[in-house]
Amino acid sequence: MRIVVVGDVLLDVDLSGEATRLSPDAPVPVVDVSGIRRRAGGAGLVARMLAEDGWPVTLVTVLADDDAGRQLEAALAGVRLVAGPSSFPTPVKTRVRAGSHPVVRFDQGCGRTPVPEITPAMLRAVEKAEAIIVADYGRGLAANAQLRELLAGLADEVPIVWDPHPAGAGPVPGVAVVTPNLSEAYKAAGSTSSPSVGGDSPDGAGEVAGILLDQWHSRAVLVTTGEHGAVLLRQRDRAPRRVPAPRVEVADPCGAGDRLAASLAVHLLGGRELEDAALLAVHEAADFLAAGGVASLADPPPPGRRRHRTTEPLLLARSVRENGGMVVATGGCFDLLHAGHVRSLAAARELGDCLIVCLNSDDSVRRLKGEQRPIMNQQDRAELLLALESVDAVMIFNEDTPEAALDRLRPDIWVKGGDYRGARLPEAELVESWGGRCLTVPYHPARSTSVLAEALAKVS
Repeated sequence: MRIVVVGDVLLDVDLSGEATRLSPDAPVPVVDVSGIRRRAGGAGLVARMLAEDGWPVTLVTVLADDDAGRQLEAALAGVRLVAGPSSFPTPVKTRVRAGSHPVVRFDQGCGRTPVPEITPAMLRAVEKAEAIIVADYGRGLAANAQLRELLAGLADEVPIVWDPHPAGAGPVPGVAVVTPNLSEAYKAAGSTSSPSVGGDSPDGAGEVAGILLDQWHSRAVLVTTGEHGAVLLRQRDRAPRRVPAPRVEVADPCGAGDRLAASLAVHLLGGRELEDAALLAVHEAADFLAAGGVASLADPPPPGRRRHRTTEPLLLARSVRENGGMVVATGGCFDLLHAGHVRSLAAARELGDCLIVCLNSDDSVRRLKGEQRPIMNQQDRAELLLALESVDAVMIFNEDTPEAALDRLRPDIWVKGGDYRGARLPEAELVESWGGRCLTVPYHPARSTSVLAEALAKVS
């Protein structure tokens, strides 16, 4: 399945460190930089996400012949690149982070440029697409007349997801869905209204989406509203539908819109209805942020190697099933990971071709085990689980029980510890409803989080 990403690229540079003091020259934090990471941004980030998920992806863009452009090309290893020349410097965005929190961003060469030329090779790559993502970052490629004519002609044949930019060109008519955030939607509609002071409130999103449907002549508009999820409006019924998002703790929302666009294209290419695809994409964007956002993305594979592993649980499950594999899932709090956990997870992984852990969120653990728990937050618990060879992905859920997460994931096998042996598992009826099975693996009662917590309390 050929997925083509079309759009403007930029180089993202992350300077990370710790801020423990203020500068003597001014009341600003001093960040002791301990790490520098360069990665593809803009349309390049969308393509990198898809490549990391194991999808064959082609990036159609223009690229400058400068040092930043060469660094950007290196950061796109694993992505088929079809690039025309650019006579303008590569835009660079440098973010300074103290811990997980952004402190400041510096932009270089990020201003508007004339519409670039497009090469025959770029047009041929777009023509071969089975799904297209237009990631417009306001640098002019999406305004190219030849490209727009081709995209308009393809809109009836292949799903096109258009991620717009306030400084970019409007989408061509007939695209499957346009995905502005609420602020972008208001600007595009020329509305005097603006998102509420309290954040991306969904109030008014349906109304502005209706204006944009008339303006853009797309088949649908999906207005993202931050922690509230999104609002979907389609031409065929003009009835706004709220798409809720799970609650996650977010230090930096960078990349959420790119993750959403990538997931939408994958699910539309897989034949899902737009409403189902939107729900999955919103949840996958939330999962992406919960796992650490852009900071969690792996570095590009070495030349000659290609990564086929995704840590996005729903995409992983779909990929494994399409290749005839067996999806195994298990669940729990996993607060203070210990040897008993490791042994049980290894045994569960042996039952199939991937293991996805449904992890109770911090709020869920607190309700189940009291205000003193969890000992470690959900991001740390997820990171430790993903570090195990047996765990392929983690899905964080906020409910007290994993039924809602299971219904989204639909594993072939649901695994619990052997302490349930002889008893019917609470989730059995749900799992069996789609043909799945429930199994138990050995349980190690002498090793438990509670025992560890009591031991730690004695030495603290």
